[in-house]
Amino acid sequence: MRDKYGASERSRKLKHHVQTSGRSLHAQEMSFNDIRTTLQALSALYDNCNSLHTNAYDEAVTTLSAESVRRALAIQLIINREWGLAMNENPLQGSFIVERAVLDEFDRLTARGGVLGAMETGYQRGKIQDESMLYEQRKHDGSLPIIGVNTFRALEDAAAPRELELARGTDAEKRSQLDRLADFHTQNRDAAEVALARLRESVTSGANVFAELMDAARVCSLGRITDAFFEVGGQYRRNV
Repeated sequence: MRDKYGASERSRKLKHHVQTSGRSLHAQEMSFNDIRTTLQALSALYDNCNSLHTNAYDEAVTTLSAESVRRALAIQLIINREWGLAMNENPLQGSFIVERAVLDEFDRLTARGGVLGAMETGYQRGKIQDESMLYEQRKHDGSLPIIGVNTFRALEDAAAPRELELARGTDAEKRSQLDRLADFHTQNRDAAEVALARLRESVTSGANVFAELMDAARVCSLGRITDAFFEVGGQYRRNV
């Protein structure tokens, strides 16, 4: 970023978050999803990401179970605590295949007027949709092998999916959540107004927004925080 765009020291401190691929979660041979997620998590950590979300293996069919959440967390813990090479900061640095792919994508964004210019033409969203369509096409025609899905399938008697307890919220649970939110708003009414005012001020003045955001999150709901950002920064609407 410094060499290509002359980025300042402050702008080079942007956090790098990665989430593993939801597209790679399959209902068939669901336990294999953990293997895919582990490899994706390893790549993310090798790329020195600051935060990482590892998907649970059963997200393809239901709300996460306690078991699958623990396994998703274990993926990160095992890589961080047991996989020695991950203790080296950025072991992939200098990798020509990663570097080339990133620089090529930067060039495509620059040609469209930068990130904001590309957003106006729907480039990023279109790129995601095109990749998703290609993945599905190759999965169905067999040109992309998906183990347990379109190749190396389990024998018929072993392929029956195991019973999963599907998590579904009841009307009472939904009502309870809304009631708790209303109580939260009431209890923090005065503190929330002060926190939101400070949050708006930090955005417009260029101060440390993250510090104010953390304080606001203790007394404000996500909806109120989002509305405060919209007030001072506007709300993005994609051109169709």
